[in-house]
Amino acid sequence: MPEADRLDNLWLQPIDSFMDHLRYEKQYSAHTLSQYRLQLRQAADYFSTQTTSWLTVSSDMIRRFSMKLRAQQYNPRSINLKLSCIRSLYKFLKTKHEQATPITNPGEGIKGPKFDKPLPKNLDVDQMAQLLSINADDALAIRDKAMMELMYSSGLRVSELVNVNIGDVREGEVRVLGKGNKERVIPVGSKALSALEAWLQVRPQFASEGEVAVFLSRRKQRISIRHVRERMKEWGLKQGISTPIHPHKLRHSFASHMLESSADLRAIQEMLGHTSLSATQVYTHVDFQHLAKVYDKAHPRAKKRQTKD
Repeated sequence: MPEADRLDNLWLQPIDSFMDHLRYEKQYSAHTLSQYRLQLRQAADYFSTQTTSWLTVSSDMIRRFSMKLRAQQYNPRSINLKLSCIRSLYKFLKTKHEQATPITNPGEGIKGPKFDKPLPKNLDVDQMAQLLSINADDALAIRDKAMMELMYSSGLRVSELVNVNIGDVREGEVRVLGKGNKERVIPVGSKALSALEAWLQVRPQFASEGEVAVFLSRRKQRISIRHVRERMKEWGLKQGISTPIHPHKLRHSFASHMLESSADLRAIQEMLGHTSLSATQVYTHVDFQHLAKVYDKAHPRAKKRQTKD
């Protein structure tokens, strides 16, 4: 039986309410919303063969759902994503449900299969310099150089980059609106500021009257995330970088290079806009040898490490 025929409002209405919560209160992106909806619709399709609504789903049903996914050879990351979406839905229902009977979260404590999280991949300083040594001889090249310089200078997410407006960059800082509609202000380096100034000189070619977006396409519209990804991939090839270039790699490189220079996780956490320090700590694994040397040099009771010839 097709999913659309089986699922009634007892399944669909809670999902729709949750989507509205994520869209309007949490300010989640359209891509994230579509992922949540997809995962929850698949889970509802399974649970609807065993019970009548989200409120009657049991922990055992969720465990069986997880086991079925494993049997169907879903990868561990996908299974954990589906379980996380289910838990998040119940957290929402628990806070919004007005009936006298309290709602429990049947997904609480149910863990998916373990998987190794890949370490962030970044460019080293020389590769970054090679990427950014663009011969900006036309307006689009000037724009692209400014975008990449700003991303690397301030560790922006690509969604934050495309949403930067005129007036958000001032006095060596950029103001961005990050995940959860949280605003933060980040320093901008001198090279990024110079690249931005060069772009602003030619930006009027792309800007309609009253346009506030900093970065624009040929169509005189705010540049899209997809367009930024395509342009950065193209520049990686043009500049002879051996590894594929995408926006998040510039953010990773910013975090890794900052950590190598300062080892100040709290400051990097603030600049990246991470809500928890654990999200930033993944970068401590990127260059452990560098951190080990810093520790040995700085800590008064550190045991000096022996290096082999």
